[in-house]
Amino acid sequence: MTRSPSSGHSHGHGQVRYAPPAPDTGLPVVEELAGLLAAAASRPDPEPPGGGPVLREAACGYWSRRGLRCHPEDLAASPGTGPLLTALLAAHGGDVLMPRPCPLSWPPQARLLGLPAYHVPTPAECGGVPDPYALLETVRRVRAEGGRPAVLLLSVADDPTGTVTPPELVREACEAAVGEGLHVVSDETWRDTVHRPHDTVFVSPAEMCPDDVTVLCDLAGAVTPAAWPAAVARFPAGPAGAAHRARTLDVLTALGADLPGPLAAAVAHALDEPEAVTARNAAATALHARVAAEAHRTVLAAGALALPPEAGRHLYVDLDPFRGPLAARGVTDSIELEDHLSARLGAPVPGGHRFGDELGALRVRLATTPLLGATQAERLEALTADDPLDLPHVTGALEALSAALREVTPRADRAETAGGARR
Repeated sequence: MTRSPSSGHSHGHGQVRYAPPAPDTGLPVVEELAGLLAAAASRPDPEPPGGGPVLREAACGYWSRRGLRCHPEDLAASPGTGPLLTALLAAHGGDVLMPRPCPLSWPPQARLLGLPAYHVPTPAECGGVPDPYALLETVRRVRAEGGRPAVLLLSVADDPTGTVTPPELVREACEAAVGEGLHVVSDETWRDTVHRPHDTVFVSPAEMCPDDVTVLCDLAGAVTPAAWPAAVARFPAGPAGAAHRARTLDVLTALGADLPGPLAAAVAHALDEPEAVTARNAAATALHARVAAEAHRTVLAAGALALPPEAGRHLYVDLDPFRGPLAARGVTDSIELEDHLSARLGAPVPGGHRFGDELGALRVRLATTPLLGATQAERLEALTADDPLDLPHVTGALEALSAALREVTPRADRAETAGGARR
C-alpha cells in the first residue's frame, strides 16, 4: 500500500502545471466536425450543467452500441475529465484507491479535494486494474489505520501502460472492490483505440457490476479532437446512481463546468458516430498501432522493458536495466530520466513519477504521436501511407529513439541493426 505523494517537484516538474497532455492523434480536425462547430458558433443558449438533452441522448446511443444501455437521466457531461472526475470523487467522498501506475490526472484530483489516495500494485501482465489480492490487503490496512476507502479508479484500456486488462482480471478486481463496499469508477477513454479489436476482448466493469460502476470517458480519446474539452459519465441506473449523479451535478454547477453550447452541438454529432468520425478513428488507431508495435520492438531490441502496447497512443518503458549507465550520466530517478530523454528526443517523455510510480523507478511513457512527424502534413502523410514505416521521417524518428536508448545500453552492438527502421 502506498499513499499518493504530494506534488513537490522543482520548477518545470510539477505534476499539475507542467504535466504533458495525454497523447493525441496529431491529426487535424475532421472537416465535418469543424464545419458543425463553425455553424453553431452563433448559438446563444448555454448548455445546462451536465449537458443538454441532445448531447446526453447522443451519449446514450454511443454507450448502447457498446452494450451499456442507459437513459439520458443516467448521464452527465463536462468540459473535460478534470472537472468531471473532481465532481465524481466529491460526490462519493472517502479515500480513493487507484492502480500503480495510473493516469497522471488522477492523484491531483484527489489532492484537490483533500481526499487520501492510495496506489495498489497491478498484475505483472497488464496495468490499469489493481491486483485483486493487493487491493483487498490495501483496503484492510487503510481501514486498520482509520481510513475510509470509498472509490476505486481503474482503466481497462490503460494510460500509461497501453495495455488492455483481460476480462477475468477485471472481474476479480471489481468483485473484490464491490465486496468491500467500494464504488468503481471505470475510465474508458481509450476503449475505442484498441489496436487489434478482433483479437483483444475489452469488457467494461459496468457489464460485470452494473449497480456499482460509474463509467467515465474523455471523448478526446477517440471521438473528438484533443482541443475540444468534453467528457461524459454514465451512472448506474437506480436510486443510488441517481443520488450520485445529483451530487455530481451540484459540484459541476459550483465549478461552472458547463460545455459551451456550440461545442456541445458538434460533440453530440461526433457521438452519433458518422462515417467521417469512425473512419478517421479507425485509420488513426491503425496508424498508431503500427508505429507503437515498431517502437516496442525498438525498445526491446535495446534491452529495455515494456509490455506490448494494445491500446492508445503510448507505451510504458522501464529502463531499469540501464540503471548503471544512466547513473554514470547523472540520471538516477524518473525526473532526471524525463529531462534526459525529452532533451534527446525533442518531445515530452514524462517520467513515471507523474503516473504514481516511485521516483526511483526509471520508467517513462513514450507517446507515438511524435514518431509520426513534426508537422501535420507529415502526420497526414503517415495516415495515408500504405505503410508508415516506409516514410523517411517516421523511420528517422524511430532511429532517433533507438539511438537514445543505445547511448545507455551495453547491448549497442545488438541494437545497432534493430533500430527504428526495418532492414
